[in-house]
Amino acid sequence: MSRPLSALILVLLLASCGGGYKAPPRNLDNACSILAQRPQYKRAFRATERKWGVPVHVQMAVIHQESRFRSDARTPFRYALGVIPMGRASSAYGYSQALDGTWDDYKAATGQRRAKRDKMRDAADFMGWYMTRSYERNGIPLTDARNQYLAYHEGHTGYSRGTHRSKSWLLRVASKVEQRANTYRAQLRSCN
Repeated sequence: MSRPLSALILVLLLASCGGGYKAPPRNLDNACSILAQRPQYKRAFRATERKWGVPVHVQMAVIHQESRFRSDARTPFRYALGVIPMGRASSAYGYSQALDGTWDDYKAATGQRRAKRDKMRDAADFMGWYMTRSYERNGIPLTDARNQYLAYHEGHTGYSRGTHRSKSWLLRVASKVEQRANTYRAQLRSCN
């Protein structure tokens, strides 16, 4: 076999082996599996729990809903006439799907100038900061995954105005986040 052909086969073989660092964990329905595959997630979630008081299972359930654990998650493109791209639906990006302005507020408030939305440690810390503010502003317990998610989605002011109450689809999603948080909590008790 020629040297260039051997090199090409080797490159293709190596490329097919990895899912890449940005690929999400394989079994998103099992908290133990997620943390076993990504030990850095476990460290990030525990650091956020110690710093802000937000339980690991709540963080994981919200990140699952927002990005399915994809570091490079973005909102879909909008199209005019079904074919002309008009930009993305919002500036949400990364694990936490934080908007540009909210991310800037977080960096300014915490002094985390180098924080990045596609790094789990920063995304988890952001969620801890945001959910702590939801508790301070709206009295939502840090253990209440459903209402924390509603405030996360609607913003603190939107939540306090009750904008979520007229969105039946959002209430269904928030209930799914709560169910996933409960599942993750039970799983985490058994895998430690």
